Amino acid sequence: MENNMFIHILFMLVIAIATIAILGRVGLPAILAYLLTGVISGPSGFHWFTQHEMHYVAELGVVLLMFTLGLEFSVPRLWSMRRTVFGLGSAQVIVTAFIAGGVAYLLGQNLVAAVVIGSAIALSSTAIVLKLMNEQGWLRRRHGELSVSVLLFQDLAVVPMLILLPLLANDGSQMSLNSIAYALLTGILAFLGLMSFGKWVLPRIFDEVARSRSNELFVLSTLVVALLTGAFTQWVGLSMALGAFIAGMLLGESQYRRQLEADIRPFRDLLMGLFFISIGMMLDFNLVMQYWWQILTILIAAVALKIIIVYGLLKLAGEHAKVALSTAISLGQVGEFSFVLLALAVNYQLLDTEVSTVLVAVAVISMSFAPWLIRHSVDIAKKFKGGKPSKSMESQTITLPGGDDDDFVVILGYGRVGQTIARFLKTEAINYIVLDLDPIRVTESRAAGEPVYFGDACKMGILKRIGIRQASMVVVTFTEERQAEEALAVSRKLAPDAKILIRTRDDSNLKELKEAGATQVIPESLEGSLMLVSQVLYKCGVPLPRIIKRLESERRNHYQYLHGFFSGTETDFTLDLLHAVSLSTSASSVGKKVADIPWHQLEVELRAVRRKGSEIEPAPDDWVFRRNDILMLVGKPRSIEKAEEYLLQG
Repeated sequence: MENNMFIHILFMLVIAIATIAILGRVGLPAILAYLLTGVISGPSGFHWFTQHEMHYVAELGVVLLMFTLGLEFSVPRLWSMRRTVFGLGSAQVIVTAFIAGGVAYLLGQNLVAAVVIGSAIALSSTAIVLKLMNEQGWLRRRHGELSVSVLLFQDLAVVPMLILLPLLANDGSQMSLNSIAYALLTGILAFLGLMSFGKWVLPRIFDEVARSRSNELFVLSTLVVALLTGAFTQWVGLSMALGAFIAGMLLGESQYRRQLEADIRPFRDLLMGLFFISIGMMLDFNLVMQYWWQILTILIAAVALKIIIVYGLLKLAGEHAKVALSTAISLGQVGEFSFVLLALAVNYQLLDTEVSTVLVAVAVISMSFAPWLIRHSVDIAKKFKGGKPSKSMESQTITLPGGDDDDFVVILGYGRVGQTIARFLKTEAINYIVLDLDPIRVTESRAAGEPVYFGDACKMGILKRIGIRQASMVVVTFTEERQAEEALAVSRKLAPDAKILIRTRDDSNLKELKEAGATQVIPESLEGSLMLVSQVLYKCGVPLPRIIKRLESERRNHYQYLHGFFSGTETDFTLDLLHAVSLSTSASSVGKKVADIPWHQLEVELRAVRRKGSEIEPAPDDWVFRRNDILMLVGKPRSIEKAEEYLLQG
């Protein structure tokens, strides 16, 4: 039995991988691939699993989804977009839910079921719309701004729905004002309790976790907080997802927000995949075939209703017809949170399985067509509503999390060097953003208004969040070798065209870092020597352009003059030494050319040759050694000994 379970899980994962790859080639979202995997693995397919068996694991995916959604919400952000979010967004949700729910009630559904149906249809797909808007470069255009505003309110509107659903399970026949008031009061008290916990306890917990510098502890703490708050709200009779959302919202104001999201994302994506697979298992193809004409009718009606409502509201608000229609088309589909509401409603026995199956099928089909509709929304709007929108409408923008469209510098590490770089960038009005793992340093700098965020510079997720793909330059300021190499590899992968500068202690791994993608490696000890040399030469009267030219030559030649030094009392056998070999009359190399000596095999470098007080650097290959020539050799001590023996004795 256990072996069969393992094999079934393995097959299910293989199917998921294959479907994601295939649907991705035709531009369809991964959500549909997970739903298809659920159909194949569930009762309608091979019947390896049932929706009930997947329920508890899938519910964790919803909890983590709500946690990361909470991280995105902040009071300043909502306030800056209050007109469109709470005006347009609330009107769209209320009007759509009222009309769709009213139709469902007239068709024989009870009041509770009608509310669930209306709420599910009112929601659109945040993941699909934002992804495609970003790909098309429309997020900063007017219809992109309006779409994001509506989606923000829709996501926020899920919260009161999550409060009401568990309580309504106690009485599925009617919805009284007392039950609504009790549910809202319970939700407010739970919110206040979690607010107190989040204000006084959570910051101290994560400060201690961050000081430990343990990535494993940070990830574990994030998971525990998300699940613990969910368990608390479930204990008071509300939804687990509500508690996770509140916890995420509290932590969204902290300096750890981006790191939290980067840590939780792999678990969220995996568990959300299982959630959508469990939704796919709810699809009974016998019912789908039985109600196929109802599904098509509801699909057309739902999409048309949402487009008409959004278009009408925007026209009433004074928006241009083309902007209004393209926004409405982009929001016409049914979203992923509809699956969450439908699944919870079925679990609480608020909705019949047949009705849920029909609505899930409607949502799946609408999401299948969503990419095509969004990509062609502007073209469709042009055909139906000719003319161009006003320039002011096109130019209005919003600030989205994750970066700016302008070039800017990403600084990884905010120690002494990182702060110095940031100060000079600020004086030149160059935009920059910083990642650092020291919680105290991040707190102090953010209090001073610096764009510094807590996060691991070696993690791909958090680098994406700060917008490294738009960066013109990345500066790695920490000198820990392993960390610098990992940050370089991830940064180069995400920003292939950016200049990447790396600070190191010395140039021991300069070649490796260059091959790994570093634009320039700055060895701190060697650069310090060059700066001192430049000051000495300048004080000696050497012209400044000549000094700069000389320094740049040293950098291009990999600091050749800064390697190989005469040894003292204490010799470091790990460093290259500079050693002078004087050729006597009997030296075997007298009369030979430079090219005749196997320098590579001897593992030494001929730096220069001195003859009669003058120095030849470097000596040409056809240079013939003579008696009393002094050869300046650079290499490890043991190699120097062997080379000297070879040059003198052969």
